[in-house]
Amino acid sequence: MAEHADHAEHADHADRPAYPVGLRLHGRRVVVIGGGQVAQRRLPQLIATGAVITLISPSATASVEAMADAGEIRWERRRYQDGDLADTWYALVASSDTPANDAASAEAERTRTWCVRA
Repeated sequence: MAEHADHAEHADHADRPAYPVGLRLHGRRVVVIGGGQVAQRRLPQLIATGAVITLISPSATASVEAMADAGEIRWERRRYQDGDLADTWYALVASSDTPANDAASAEAERTRTWCVRA
């Protein structure tokens, strides 16, 4: 079995199938970047896990806004900034802002944070 000391070839990742994992998120900090349709679909399942969820997005769908209004998630109405993933256990990067997605994904890689880029 070959060892991979350096994972510098990230371009290959998009062509590879994902490996399904079951993450226990109860009580863990989860950050969602983007408040659109992807967040709208995935937030209910994240909420059901008991995760402590922060949404970072200048705007959101009406359904996502309702989740924030109900206190199910904390919504920071702004764009992603470097450092937003500090102390984060899992990140969902799903905004329509490609540079923000790139930066958030890079931060997750640097900080060894579980991250899904949708």
